[in-house]
Amino acid sequence: MSKVQGAMKCVKYLLYIFNFIFWLGGSLVLAVGLWLRFDPETRALFSEENAPDTYYLGVYILIGVGGLMMLVGFFGCCGTVRESQCLLGSFFACLLVIFGAEVAAGIFGFLNKDKIIEEVQGFYSESEDENNNSTVVNMYHKVLDCCGSSTSNNSQCPEIDPKKKDCEEAIKDFLTNKLYIIGYVGIGIAGIMIIGMIFSMVLCCAIRNNREVI
Repeated sequence: MSKVQGAMKCVKYLLYIFNFIFWLGGSLVLAVGLWLRFDPETRALFSEENAPDTYYLGVYILIGVGGLMMLVGFFGCCGTVRESQCLLGSFFACLLVIFGAEVAAGIFGFLNKDKIIEEVQGFYSESEDENNNSTVVNMYHKVLDCCGSSTSNNSQCPEIDPKKKDCEEAIKDFLTNKLYIIGYVGIGIAGIMIIGMIFSMVLCCAIRNNREVI
C-alpha cells in the first residue's frame, strides 16, 4: 500500500515524471557534449599538435554531468516508485552535488571564456607565422571561411575576399556560439534540478510524517 495519500500522491507522480524528464535531460546534455567533442569543424580546429585544450575541458565536464544525470534520474525513478526515504534522500544529495558542480563549471567557463578565445587566436597566429604550419592555417581558413588576421602579414591570403572575415574575429564568433550553447543547456538543467530537489524533499518529508503517524 502506498505510504502517501491525497495531494502527496500527486507530488509522487509529478516527481516520477520529473525524474523521467531529468533522465531525458541527461541524455540531451550527453548528446550535446558528444556533439561538441566530435563535431567535424571543432575537431579539425583542436586536433592539431599544441592546440589549446581549455575548450575540451568544459566539454568533458558536460559529458560527465550528462552521464551522471542519466544515472541519478534512473535511481530517482526507483526511489519514487518504492517511496524510499533513503533513495529519495540520496537523490536529493546527488542533485545538490551536480547543481554545485554545474555552477562551478559555469563560473569557470564564464571567467575563462576570453582566455579560451585568446589561446585559439594565439595558436592561429603562431601557426600563420611558421611556414611549416601552412596546413593548420589552411584548415582554419576552410572551416571558418576566413582569411588572414590583423596581426599577420596575410601571406596565406594573397587575394583576400572582402566578404571573408578576419580569422581572429571568426574564431571569436565560432567559439562564442559554442560556449553559449553550453551555457544555455546548463541554465535549463539547473532550473530542472531545483524543481527536482523541492519535489524530492516534499515527498521524503511526507513519507516520514506518515510513518510517524502509523
